Amino acid sequence: MKTAAGLALLLAAPALHAQAPVQASFAVPAQGGSYADIADLVVNSPLILDAQIRKVTSLPATQTAGVPANIQRVLIDADVTSLVRGADGFAAKARFLLDVPKNAKGKIPKLQKRRYFILGSKVNGSAGTVKLSRPDALVEWSPANDATLRAITKEAVQVDAPQAISGITSAFHSQGTIIGEGETQIFLRAASGQPISVSILSRPGQNKHWAVSTGDVIDESAIAPTKDTLLWYRLACSLPRTLDPKLVESSEAKDIANAQSDYRFVMDSLGPCGRTRPLPGTR
Repeated sequence: MKTAAGLALLLAAPALHAQAPVQASFAVPAQGGSYADIADLVVNSPLILDAQIRKVTSLPATQTAGVPANIQRVLIDADVTSLVRGADGFAAKARFLLDVPKNAKGKIPKLQKRRYFILGSKVNGSAGTVKLSRPDALVEWSPANDATLRAITKEAVQVDAPQAISGITSAFHSQGTIIGEGETQIFLRAASGQPISVSILSRPGQNKHWAVSTGDVIDESAIAPTKDTLLWYRLACSLPRTLDPKLVESSEAKDIANAQSDYRFVMDSLGPCGRTRPLPGTR
């Protein structure tokens, strides 16, 4: 690949002409990165490489228009150790642009020989060139990050993998035949029209039970998702913390209150998302 041609294709990418966002880091760290931090990158990256950085080249001012003063845009050359996700036959060497925050002295850390997962997509017409999924789409290698990233990727590539959730479409609560018995069902809006619903069952003298179904029919054998799985991530990191009463299909105050209570139970059971890095466009 010719250096000039590959760099020109990267600089021509729409995301790189736009104003670079202010960022605090360029990678999920080797220690301290959360499941959600890594999942945010994996689910949006058709290409994932395990690679070691070989060369770092700072770009001149003429090629860094719009980059904030506290960011250094560099061209990275890396040696690919393995292909984690993507089409077979990707080049043994990778090249990509990276925005690296400067320290108080205006310097960036030494990156040569450091190992990272690179998450992005191929640049058509330039073999081995990668466009990062977002400016900070690197995950520093560590045994923990390696295990987490590969587990998420294994789930994400499945045909029936849980899709992104954009909100709640409706909910209803039905009273049981005895006092203290009832069921709440909550229907969610997911990408690609994937049906997904949450059911919460209450019975006197028993703990509440909740489960998630990802099919057209409510699955009686469904269970609540395990923490740090893709379905857990989709729910914990996408759903609002409270249920809007307007979404409950009932005019009875008691039904609305029960549905909201059951929803809080679900959110408490899921626990916090754990995201430590803001998504692009958020603070």
